[in-house]
Amino acid sequence: MNEKSEQNEMKRELGLLDATLLVAGSMIGSGIFIVTADITRNVGSAGWLIAVWLITGLMTLIAAVSYGELSSMFPKAGGQYVYLKEAYNPLVGFLYGWSFFAVIQTGTIAAVGVAFSKFTAYLWPAVSEDIILFKLGSITVSPAQVLAIVIIILLTYINTKGVKGGKIIQTSFTMTKLVSLFGLIIFGFIMLKPDIWEANWANAWSMQKLNVDGTFGSYTLVAALGAVAAAMVGSIFSSDAWNNITFIAGEVKNPKRNIGLSLFLGTLIVTVIYVLANLVYMAVLPLQEIATADKDRVAVAASSVIFGNIGTVIIALMIMVSTFGCNNGLILAGARVYHTMASDGLFFKKTASLNKHAVPEFGLWLQCLVASALCLSGRYGDLLDMISFVVVIFYVLTIIGIYILRAKRPDAERPYKAFGYPFLPAVYIVMGICFCTLLIIFKPNFTWPGLIVVLTGVPVFYMWKAFDKKGT
Repeated sequence: MNEKSEQNEMKRELGLLDATLLVAGSMIGSGIFIVTADITRNVGSAGWLIAVWLITGLMTLIAAVSYGELSSMFPKAGGQYVYLKEAYNPLVGFLYGWSFFAVIQTGTIAAVGVAFSKFTAYLWPAVSEDIILFKLGSITVSPAQVLAIVIIILLTYINTKGVKGGKIIQTSFTMTKLVSLFGLIIFGFIMLKPDIWEANWANAWSMQKLNVDGTFGSYTLVAALGAVAAAMVGSIFSSDAWNNITFIAGEVKNPKRNIGLSLFLGTLIVTVIYVLANLVYMAVLPLQEIATADKDRVAVAASSVIFGNIGTVIIALMIMVSTFGCNNGLILAGARVYHTMASDGLFFKKTASLNKHAVPEFGLWLQCLVASALCLSGRYGDLLDMISFVVVIFYVLTIIGIYILRAKRPDAERPYKAFGYPFLPAVYIVMGICFCTLLIIFKPNFTWPGLIVVLTGVPVFYMWKAFDKKGT
């Protein structure tokens, strides 16, 4: 009886601090150190650069406080998959879970793993992405990809030994990177260069395209909106994964209170850090240098100004810590979604079982396999282009689900209600729809591949249903 309980029940090991650090740690990966270059090229001014991060931060905060209601209604593993299933139907929930498995979580794990390797190469050139170890047909394999896979396997193994080990890594690494980022911000403002700062803010609200040769291009009003949407692809990717805590609700103490609170605290901390970090970039680097930073590594360029020659080493270590901790959070949380899907008969049955440490070990290794394959494919960058679009579509559907559940289940227990309902959730829905619409119009290459991945889940859903009926 004891063994059965251990096999089928997750252990509530995570307190409010652990949950908050999981939210923040899963959000902060490599994006904040890189994507500002592309955002600057799209908007071409200091004011609009900060506006993009503020809009993204506002959207993230609204979504986070809205999810608090859903997490208090369904305080169990699976998070967004469960919310969509309950608000709509099992097919909609599965399409999210399928996209999560095929692109959203596994693609992010692969990209963050390779980012870890790329910055490790600053300290250990032997793992450079520019070195070719061997070829597998048309695929070339670099030491960076191999190291990324090793890190993913290591973190997966650690997380198969129970949530406690993953919690220790997440808490310690997230605290380290938060302290490091605040240190970078403080020293950055100390080293502020008034002439650069004033020049950057001279035409703060002049929306324009900043070309790599330093020249500017003009936008029509409609094209300017498209430029903001394109710029937000990077900021939304950098701010994503805040909802990972909802996937492991079955392992959070007092989930009805702590999940909603950790969502708010974690997203607020990260939003403040992101805005301050971008102000630091503009305090020490001209906009042209931000836009043309080598391989888009804006943080490296800024750190070199702030700390001198040692700056490259400092930022490399910061990003290694950041990406390692980020991937731990992604790996820890992701497998809980597959576990819940399998319990509903919509994924490999073995994924529904917990090992002796009360974690979904099979789901962890399956996730590891797909993420590692994406590392080898070299296509993770292409996958990430469409992640922001797909993610926002499902966020919008989930927040619409709050209104649906209020109508369908008016008497259901809601220990925490969406802040600002019905106005703030509606603001997110409008902003999300505008973002996705603009991407469809101006950046179709960011949209249709993601939609295809989502739609491939329809036949897969009915296949799983058929298998489940047969008892296989």
